Amino acid sequence: QVQLVESGGGLVQAGGSLRLSCAASGLTFSAYGMGWFRQAPGKERESLATINYSGTSTSYADSVKGRFTISRDNAKKTVYLQMNSLKPEDTAVYYCAGTLGRASRPQFGTNTYWGQGTQVTVSS
Repeated sequence: QVQLVESGGGLVQAGGSLRLSCAASGLTFSAYGMGWFRQAPGKERESLATINYSGTSTSYADSVKGRFTISRDNAKKTVYLQMNSLKPEDTAVYYCAGTLGRASRPQFGTNTYWGQGTQVTVSS
């Protein structure tokens, strides 16, 4: 059974940092493109970052570019999101997602696995 489990969320002051982890099981992790999303109450789900199956290609939303870094460790079957210079507007539930394929920029459509999310709260 495919499972994605996020961890590392919590409460942090503005300007601080957090590193989120997403541990995968039940899939051939190295064959999946991965991504991070977030959703705040009353807002649409927002794509933050993607990383291809091998970790050689990444993409970022303008809202987090230069502050967040996505990476993966295929041996550990884990994808990470390093978040620096956090702002109150970063407060949201953060989700990881996986989609099968070797696209340089994975597209997370209907054939996507999702984690349950981890709460990130940035205080001012």
